[in-house]
Amino acid sequence: MQIKIPATSANLGPGFDCLGLAIALYNSVCIKPSSYYSISIKGEGEQNAKLKKNNIFVSIFYEIYQELTGQKDPFRFEFDNKIPFSRGLGSSSAVIVGAIASAYEMAGVKASRECILNKALVYETHPDNIAPAVYGGFTTSIVEMGKVKTLKKELSSDIKVVMVIPDRSMSTAQSRTQLPKSYIMTNVVYNLSRASLLSAAFFSENWDFLRVASKDCMHEHKRMRQLKELFDVREIALNNGALMSTLSGSGSSFFNLVRANEAAKVTNALKNTFEMFRVEEFEFDNSGFQILKS
Repeated sequence: MQIKIPATSANLGPGFDCLGLAIALYNSVCIKPSSYYSISIKGEGEQNAKLKKNNIFVSIFYEIYQELTGQKDPFRFEFDNKIPFSRGLGSSSAVIVGAIASAYEMAGVKASRECILNKALVYETHPDNIAPAVYGGFTTSIVEMGKVKTLKKELSSDIKVVMVIPDRSMSTAQSRTQLPKSYIMTNVVYNLSRASLLSAAFFSENWDFLRVASKDCMHEHKRMRQLKELFDVREIALNNGALMSTLSGSGSSFFNLVRANEAAKVTNALKNTFEMFRVEEFEFDNSGFQILKS
């Protein structure tokens, strides 16, 4: 079988740990029955020998596969990784969702996307990245009684992503240590009101609301101080017509949503200023993970 899993961008400003969307940038994995276990990696991580010895995808795959079948059959895993590691593009969620969905497929057990999403919650305790990796589109999610409740909106081809991907990673775990353990009421209300308006803007396709609705006062500023060029990324993107400009997950990538007919303008402005960073345009993904063949 072969599976492909999209990159994701989470938080989207004020939607800390609950809002996310899927981007048409993919990791794919081909899994084949074999007489012995083996692994190959192309793309991101291909020079990292540790990924062959201690591969999280393979570990999760076998945990689920053994749970379903009671066996640990040998397989060959062929990875083609396009999602950068530790750049706020959901690489870990792609691994988790891909491994779980693959294990069900190889075990011959039908599983709903809801089932796979809730299995993924065991490994990724907040749903902002795993929900769009499962469903695609824009997702708003909560966790209630240990289960994820998600609503999805498919994203129009009238809008695109311009992603700025720095040459430096940021650790999600480390960046969370920079955040306060409690927040004052005015900051909570500030983010709650904007996350609500942002969700409504996506579902109603009122794109002109995105700039004000995507403002945050709880986490972005503290995280962006680790790479101060990101403040300039936001200013240039917005000045050149971006509808919203937010830290992608915990960074270091920066997510810019633009009208499709203005993507080139925003892209060129960012490329001309940040020659040391990758600046790329992407479509949105509306499908989530896909089993391509079996």
